Amino acid sequence: MVSIRAARPEDAATIAAIYAPYVLGGTVSFETEAPDARAIRTRMAASDGLYPWIVATSGEDDAAILAYAYATRFRDRPAYKWTVETSVYVAGAVQGQGVGRLLYEALVDTLRAQGFIQAIGVISLPNDQSIKTHEAVGFRRAGVYREIGYKQGRWIDVGFWQCTLRDTATPPADPRPFRNVGVVRG
Repeated sequence: MVSIRAARPEDAATIAAIYAPYVLGGTVSFETEAPDARAIRTRMAASDGLYPWIVATSGEDDAAILAYAYATRFRDRPAYKWTVETSVYVAGAVQGQGVGRLLYEALVDTLRAQGFIQAIGVISLPNDQSIKTHEAVGFRRAGVYREIGYKQGRWIDVGFWQCTLRDTATPPADPRPFRNVGVVRG
């Protein structure tokens, strides 16, 4: 059984360990040096209570993190504050078992409850598994930037997938902080 909860600062080392293979062994992430636990804690703190960081854990062990997901500011300009960029990373041992999808569903439900309007998933291409996961939770292809990143000796395309979280309102209400909403499922 998989449980989903808000990430805690003490989860940073495990989150860093899950993320490192994506940085060092492939082109899923465009980072070239894997961040350590301290860097992950700093990133989590930078969400300032507004953007969610959540983890999927083994039902038997709340500390056994299987995957993590988070949302960040999409762009710096104030007019973008209702749009987030999302990410999900799954530990190698449980890839392909549906953990990422469960976690991503919870992230999307949480963002809806917070009042965000759009979520953007950024996928280095090709990446059929990530596309499948994004589309399973409601994202649709929005466009592709060709040969925009260079890593591991080759140019990489980046696709953007977009998920409408809720209908727009004029004027829109400010998104509610994650610290006030918590993890939402269903």
